Amino acid sequence: MPTWNPQQYLKFAEERSRPCRDLATRVEVAAPQRIIDLGCGPGNSAEVLSARWPNAAITGLDSSAAMIDAARAASPQRDWRIGEISEWPAGSERFDVVFSNAALQWVSDHAVVFPQLLSRVAEGGALAVQVPGNYESAQHQLMRDVARRFHLQVREWHTHDQDFYYDALAPHASRLDLWATEYLHVLPNIEAIVEWYKGSGMRPYLDALAGEAERERFLAEYLEGLRQIYAPQPDGAVLFPFRRIFIVAYAAVA
Repeated sequence: MPTWNPQQYLKFAEERSRPCRDLATRVEVAAPQRIIDLGCGPGNSAEVLSARWPNAAITGLDSSAAMIDAARAASPQRDWRIGEISEWPAGSERFDVVFSNAALQWVSDHAVVFPQLLSRVAEGGALAVQVPGNYESAQHQLMRDVARRFHLQVREWHTHDQDFYYDALAPHASRLDLWATEYLHVLPNIEAIVEWYKGSGMRPYLDALAGEAERERFLAEYLEGLRQIYAPQPDGAVLFPFRRIFIVAYAAVA
């Protein structure tokens, strides 16, 4: 299991929270009583949900004890739970909004799991999900190329395009809202892209390496490859495109 670092993740808190806010804004559930945030991380997405629905009781679930500790320290009044998203649908609790921001890419078998998640939504509520949609982007292909040179085999994240999620959820939802957005993040330099992925998609690779020297060599090779992909602007800033997929599925009202 990758070791997630809340401090590293939150180096880009604003950029990571923006798609979360965009997703929450599109959810047409007026006054949810209970919300669960699956893959809540250090609690930044729960803050977005609290701003959107200030009267809702928010529960956060994450597999990382370090992330849950950080979330609990920031907002001790909330219900924080350690657990696997893939195992959560086996329970019986129902929530008005089942929300997940940039976490379900780590869960396998989306054709099965997404309908299971929708089944935990209360009548008239919504399943709201955001996942990265740039698996084939240059920076991810480079990461896999470097990993092959280090003979690494790890569990990678994965997602599908909107038509897949439509087919998986349409038979179970009263209606669906699906869209994709490519964000253009302005980062201070190319090194910032390395820092970005150290807090997210690169964690499985770094954890699979033997020690700090190997991790530093991996990062150096990745940085050198990024220099062939991204050309800094005249002021040194780098325009970093990041495509994300959004799904909102509404539960039927009996």
